[in-house]
Amino acid sequence: MMKELVENLAKALVDQPEKVVVNLIEKDKSTLIELKVAPEDMGKVIGKQGRIAKAIRTLVKVAATRQKKKVIVEII
Repeated sequence: MMKELVENLAKALVDQPEKVVVNLIEKDKSTLIELKVAPEDMGKVIGKQGRIAKAIRTLVKVAATRQKKKVIVEII
């Protein structure tokens, strides 16, 4: 569910949605979500002063709280 959420959000923001890759890495007490986009789309995913990246992290955090999990979103 988290992976699909991040993937859908990223694909809606970028010009090259086919280059969006989301990896899910399960750890002991947390989950790491790695988001990779085309270099020219990086600014669109991060946003001015990181606002869009912060919004994506907030949405994922809310979804994770409902499932009682800790999720970290990393943009690569």
